[in-house]
Parts: sequence; C-alpha cells; structure tokens
Amino acid sequence: MTPTFRVGVDIGGTFTDLVVYNPATGALTFGKTLTTPADPAQAITSGLAETLPRAGATLADVAQIIHGTTLVTNAIIERRGAATALLATAGFRDTTEIGREHRYDLYDLQIELPQPLVPRELRFDVPERTLADGSIYQDLDVAYVERLARELVANDVAALAIAFLNSYANPAHEHAARAAVLRVAPGLRIAISSEVVPEIREFERTSTTVANVYVQGRVEDYLRTLETDLAQGGFGGALLLMLSSGGLGTVETAVRFPVRLLESGPAAGALAAASFGAAAGHADLLSFDMGGTTAKFAVIEHGAPLIAHEFEVDRRYRFKKGSGLPIKTPVVEMIEIGAGGGSIASVNSLGLLKVGPTSAGATPGPVCYGRGGALPTVTDADLVLGYLNPAFFLGGGMALDIDGARAAIATHIAQPLGLSIADAAWGIHQIVNETMASAARVHTIERGKDPRGLPVYAFGGAGPVHGFRVAQALAAGLLVVPTGAGVMSAVGFLGAPVAFDFVRSLPGQLATLDWARVDALLDEMRAEGTTLLVASGVPAHEITTRSVADVRYVGQGHEVRVPIPAAAGDRAAGLRAAFETEYTRVYGRLGPPVPLEVLTWRVTCAGLPPILTQQPNIVRGEASAAQKGERPIYLPEQGGMTPVPVYDRYQLAAGTQVAGPAVIEERESTLIVGPGGTCTVDTRGNLVVDIGTP
Repeated sequence: MTPTFRVGVDIGGTFTDLVVYNPATGALTFGKTLTTPADPAQAITSGLAETLPRAGATLADVAQIIHGTTLVTNAIIERRGAATALLATAGFRDTTEIGREHRYDLYDLQIELPQPLVPRELRFDVPERTLADGSIYQDLDVAYVERLARELVANDVAALAIAFLNSYANPAHEHAARAAVLRVAPGLRIAISSEVVPEIREFERTSTTVANVYVQGRVEDYLRTLETDLAQGGFGGALLLMLSSGGLGTVETAVRFPVRLLESGPAAGALAAASFGAAAGHADLLSFDMGGTTAKFAVIEHGAPLIAHEFEVDRRYRFKKGSGLPIKTPVVEMIEIGAGGGSIASVNSLGLLKVGPTSAGATPGPVCYGRGGALPTVTDADLVLGYLNPAFFLGGGMALDIDGARAAIATHIAQPLGLSIADAAWGIHQIVNETMASAARVHTIERGKDPRGLPVYAFGGAGPVHGFRVAQALAAGLLVVPTGAGVMSAVGFLGAPVAFDFVRSLPGQLATLDWARVDALLDEMRAEGTTLLVASGVPAHEITTRSVADVRYVGQGHEVRVPIPAAAGDRAAGLRAAFETEYTRVYGRLGPPVPLEVLTWRVTCAGLPPILTQQPNIVRGEASAAQKGERPIYLPEQGGMTPVPVYDRYQLAAGTQVAGPAVIEERESTLIVGPGGTCTVDTRGNLVVDIGTP
C-alpha cells in the first residue's frame, strides 16, 4: 500500500508537538510530549509511537515527515558548535568583532557586546584582494592557505569559514582557497561566504558564514541519526525540514545551509496563522504563539507573513537591536519574547515582581510538572488561578501538582511581597500579559500597522490561556483560537511548500543599470532554484518564482524591497514607481530628490503548497450539552475566585455562542474567555471571541 500520511513535528523548548494528517479523510490527529533536550530525537520517536496509532497508521504508512527544530539556535546560544577558524582578507580578520562600531546602548558603561563564534587566535589574515567591481587586485597566496590548513587540522580545528572581501562580486578566490584546503585537509568542514550568502556587507556576510559552518556538524549528526532511527521504525518516506523563510528543504539542503533553520518552528506557526486566518476571513491579523519557553508575534498582511532578510541570534539584551550576532538569511519577520509557560517569576533587588526571560524549560519544568522544578513559573500561576485543570492537562495524560505550585508561589512571591497566593499568581499572569502586549504593540507599529482592531490569532499551549487579556490590552477587538491551537506550529509544517531563496548583490544606479546583466543574474538564480526543487521531488511545471530588488536612495544605509517589473516596458520607471509606493507606505512620505540605486537582487523558487483543510469539530452539540461543569477561576473584575462554566471544545457545534466568563478546554490547550467577552464557534471550528468593552 502506498504511504499517504503526512506528519509535522515541532521540537520546542518545553514540548514536542506532532500532527498526523490523513489526506484521504482530512483528519488531523494531534500529539504532544515533553521535549528531551539531551536527545531531541527521543521525543520524536516516542511521540510518533503514541500519536500514529490514534490516527490509525504506522511509520510505514507515512509519506512525509516535516520537522522544525531549535537545534541551531540552541547550539549558537550555548556555544556548542565545532571548533571553527576563519580565513579573511588580510587586514579584515577582526571584522566579526569590530562589527559596525555601533553601541546599542549609548549610556551603558558596562555594555556587553556579542562575542564572535570564532576567537581571535583562530581568525587569520590571508594575502589576497578582490575589488568591489570584481577585479583582482592581489592574487591569492595558495601556498599560505595550504600551510595554514595543515596547522588547523593539527590543532583539532574541525570547521573553517572563508569570507573574503568583495567575494559577492567575484568568488574566485574563495573557491581557490577551499580547493587548497581540501587538498591538504579533506576532512575539514568548509563554508564559503559566496555560497552561503553572496550579498554585500562584509560584517553580516562573514558572521552568517561562520554561524553556518559552526553548527554544520551538529546538524548533520542529528539529522543522519534521526533518519536512521525513523528507517529502523519502518519509515521509508521523505524527511523534510522547515526553513526560517517558511519554505521546506531536504535534509541535504539543511545540512549544507543549517543557518537557514534558525527560526524554523516559529516560522511554521506564522504560516499556519496566515493560512487559516485568511480562510476564516481575517487576511490581516497579529499571530500570537505562546509556548512553554517563549512568545512570538508576527504581523500577517494580505494572508502572508512579512519576510525579513536579516535578524540577530543570541542577543545579550532581548529587545536591543545590535546586541546579537547578525544573520543574513530569509526569515519570517517576528518578535520573540522570553515569556512562556515556563518563564520563572521572582522578586528582584528592588522588591518588584519580575517574570522571565529565564525559563524552566522541559527540564526540570514548572513546579506543577513534578519533575524537580522549585521556582514558580507562569504555568504554576495559571494553575493556581484555576485557568488550567490539574486533571485534564494534555487531556488528562499529565497530572499537575497544584499544591506544589501554590507552595512555590507562596514562598518565592506571595510572602516576600505581602500578598495572598491568588493575588501573587494574578500578578505573575498579568505582568507577562502586559510584557507581551507591549512588545506586540511596538512590533506592529514599527511595521506600519495599528494593533487596535487587528484580530489576534492565538495558539501554542499557553496562547489561548493568555490571549483574551493580551487582545484586550491591545484593543484588538477579536481573538481567534483555531482547533488544535496547542500544536498549530506543527500544523503549519503540513501546509508549507518546498521552497528556497537565492540572492546576488549587483550594485548599480537605476538610471544606468545594465539590464542584460541583471536578467542573466536572475535567470541564473531561477535555473539554480529549478534544479534544486526538481531534485527535491517538485515537478518542474509546478515551480513558481518571485523576483524582488533591494532599492534605496543613493547614499542611504538601508533599502526597501520591491518587486522587479517584467521585461516588457520601461523597467527603470516601473522599479522607481514600485519603490516610491513602498517607501511611502513604510515612511509616510518620499525622500529627497536624489537618484535611486539597486544593491541586491533576490529570487524565491517554490513548489505548490499542499492542500490542507482545518477540520471542524467531529461531535456537534449545543453549549448546554458541552458544559463539563464549573470551577472557580480568578477574575479581578469580580473580586477574586469566581465559579464559571467549563466547556468541552470538541462538543461545541458551529454557530454556538458562549458568554464570558468561561473556560473552554481541549486536549492541547485551554481558552479563557474573560468577562464581557462572547465566544462564537465558526464554520471551520475556530473559536472567535469578541473581546467586548473592558
């Protein structure tokens, strides 16, 4: 029998989420298990063993497993990559440490700068020089590179990044240096910047190339082990990886460019929010993904998430741009906050309550998990407030210790602040809500959107618990919670196309552009993308391409990304018009009357996205039949713990309305509807909450 089932697997900081999709029936089967940080593959195999039988399948019935992982991010943050060296143009070995000489906080005398992944003693000047126009000024000293390679291997260096000045314009020296190294040290892992990110700006290009090779060994070892484990279990289908841009790549692509996996899990969540939100009639919305470790917000515009081509990893200060290592790779644009269910609450030196960014993670986890955690977390507070059912967490598969949670909050928060346990728990809950709402407000406004009136699409294990108060703080008006909200990132994997992004820098003023050379460059990227996607199993006739250019006023430091006009007509005039439209949208006005220049050209090649429908509830009933009972939850508007009805989500039929305050439970998450709110089940099974007047 031909395998047909598809599986999405998202490894998060606390939980590993799984979704099994049966295309024959459209059924989605959800699974959730604690992450195993020491061996992430263990959570995958155990989760599959538990979830597949409920879907009526075995590993042999699975055609695709689509996977997202935090392995790359964690390896960089925890500095657990390979011993790596850097070859740079003579005089530029310290590019990654000097950066842009930008102080992200002008008034902090103890400012902490991001530390390069390669220490200075492993950064080397290489005699060579290529000019900005691609011409060779100084030939590469090949003999020097060979001698250096022998020394590196003798000193147990396992990985090498090669990033020469202006190699985006002419990669010949990088290719020659790699060949020289491989002649004398064939076992050394090598990444060259002209392949990883052939783009202008030396600092960011070098930083990205270093990060890519730094984690390459760990990623390959993990993925090859996972392939073996799955094959031994009977899996004979394709293992695909979610890329940070929202496309899918093969294992070979992921091993070659592991830096493109940095934000793979969060990207899938934003994709799911965009797809299912648009299907529910909300093409513009704010995606809110709150898991066990972090919360992520992304602006969805016209049914698609915004894409950035640069971000930072391992920030010293989470909200301060410039405090992390720059990575130039396509990524779904979002803001990530250290505010999840596992975020630890404490009283700081000023006697004030603080929540996060430190997290209890999966090990030991919140106190209520009973796995050795001793410090109170957001999940502990939610349990004490009555928002979580200790007997129905993960559908009853994991009992929660409410007494332990109360004791931890009493010892570490309530007693030091002179509060009751319930008030201390509410303080934890509301502080994390305000922190998330504040970050979401800034992120949304910076992208030209007004968060007021923008529906909030809440998912992740903790998203629906906190969604009502966050939406209320943002004056959002509507809160949308999808079916399977607790595993929505894993669902997002199943709706993503196989895709890859290509980039080439070819600077030039718009008025004097050599369009023949530009077209040759674009055709080269399209051909490379077609070859890659066909090798990944995508039929050539299903491949689509999208081309954009980075344009700016001459002399500006940053660019605006606009679509490239078709070959017919005045292309320079078309590009100028597109630039002026986008520039006005972003900044509200046009700039000075100076010429335009294009720096970089980009092509995205993608296959068709799989057809995936969100299934409505299987059981149809009325609100009265769906009510499971009552339990007290903390409502400050009503003075404290107040009994409210509790509903079984799976029993709520389309069109059913539930007035707040109320609790609506499903296996992977719980929705809290606050006072004044009204929840309606739409025809796709979404819970749509009208927030009402605060």
